Amino acid sequence: MKKLVLALTAVAVFTGSAVAADLPARAYTKAPVMPEPVYNWTGFYVFGGAGGGVWDADSYSVNAAGNAATISQRLGGDGWFGTVGAGYDWQFSQSWVAGIFADGQFGSLRGSLNDNLNGLTGIEKLRDTWAAGVRLGYLVAPNVYSYVNAGFTQSYWSGSQLGTVTGTAPTAATGSFDSNGWFIGGGVENNLNIFGITAPGWFMKTEYRAAYFDRSTLAESNLATGLLTGNSVSFHPLVQTVSTSLVYRFNWGGPVVAKY
Repeated sequence: MKKLVLALTAVAVFTGSAVAADLPARAYTKAPVMPEPVYNWTGFYVFGGAGGGVWDADSYSVNAAGNAATISQRLGGDGWFGTVGAGYDWQFSQSWVAGIFADGQFGSLRGSLNDNLNGLTGIEKLRDTWAAGVRLGYLVAPNVYSYVNAGFTQSYWSGSQLGTVTGTAPTAATGSFDSNGWFIGGGVENNLNIFGITAPGWFMKTEYRAAYFDRSTLAESNLATGLLTGNSVSFHPLVQTVSTSLVYRFNWGGPVVAKY
């Protein structure tokens, strides 16, 4: 009996070795290559930040007959502001993104206002600016967006008290006013992880904007009586700003693995 068991065991061992020898060698295969991360820019976002700006205005005095009474001169001002806004972007190809947005700038860009016909000067301030527009841009990297924008804008300016350049008390004033216009600009927006910060959904954008506003005629009134003097100042401003903002994208969850 023991001899029979030993004989069967030997047959099994040699049979298994022969079968293994007939099998083909196992082929070596590399692990599949993962695709590059694909980021989705489509969705809503909000932002807030700060910046600085300058304004320049072509201005001249207007007499009671409504005619220009002095040559045009260039006035100017500068200052700082805060900004908030919201928008929606649509990534319509692998590299192109378009969107709509609205924002506001709140601060004080302070400059001068002159009535050279009567030898008066005062301070004019740009208080608030609102804008709504569209933007179009190209993804220079999956998480870096370079764009241009344009649209409608409206500004609110303070009134001014006008006095002589010798420093005497003001004798005339102009009222606050709104001015409509249009803007054009551009900027760059990028995910914070390019700075080594792990913050899904958080971005930073830096933007330049030039806003061209309509010409306004600022009527002067007598500070003592409150009555119009008949004189006015023509004011035609251009405002240029640079701002940096933090942006939060609600749909941004990090890279999405592309389908094969």
